[in-house]
Amino acid sequence: MSAAARPARILKDKLIKGQTVFGTLIQHAVVPAIVDFIPDGSIDFVIVTAEHNALDIADFVGLRYALASRGIATLARTHSRDPDDVAKVCDSFDGVVIPYAEDVEQIKRLAAAAVYRPLKGAALERVIREGKWPSEKTRDYVTEEKCADTLFIPMIESVPALGRLDEICSIPGVSALFIGPNDLTTNMGIPNEYDHPEFISAVRKVIDAADKKHIPAGSWFGKVEQQQRAIRQGARFICHSNDSSLLKEALAATFGALRNTGA
Repeated sequence: MSAAARPARILKDKLIKGQTVFGTLIQHAVVPAIVDFIPDGSIDFVIVTAEHNALDIADFVGLRYALASRGIATLARTHSRDPDDVAKVCDSFDGVVIPYAEDVEQIKRLAAAAVYRPLKGAALERVIREGKWPSEKTRDYVTEEKCADTLFIPMIESVPALGRLDEICSIPGVSALFIGPNDLTTNMGIPNEYDHPEFISAVRKVIDAADKKHIPAGSWFGKVEQQQRAIRQGARFICHSNDSSLLKEALAATFGALRNTGA
């Protein structure tokens, strides 16, 4: 299999080597031909999401394969925190992003559903609790073949999650931590105040906790200066803006300039 056909491996290798990776959210662009307009070397991954629109995760499958042809990994943000849904997502995409992850035991089972599939039931529970596999052959198949490239990324979006960062980072299979600033600031009592000192401190806390376990972390931001601040704080998993916002900004800048010509 060519490198371009294994974008998850490319992304994982960069994360393991301590490199910074860059991506964006895709909420509306489901036509595979859109990949022709992505500049070379601009992004390493996208997170497709059907959480805040009328689409379904399946609507992004064609786009996932088009992105793979360019070496760009496609992660999918699942609607639920159900193990079967997580396993299903990971069978179709390069990895899964779990919203509002704060219960450590739940995250363990979701991570296992992603990176230990197709094990289920009592066999999976023994692996989670005791580290006992049905056989060495099963362990090698699951960890070295079936799920070797799967990425599992919990979203830090609540105050309870901030208090459990060390436990979350210690869960086998966690590839990165991803801050959802809208939910987190709302939970903190400072909704959408992304420049608030308490939120900036929380971002630092997440990055530092992840760093101790050699796991990258980052936050979604729509403003370049906020994203740059996070990078200076040590963020390495950079998910910036989304397809509709980037289009809006480009249209506003271009046609704003044209309409003001000669003014």
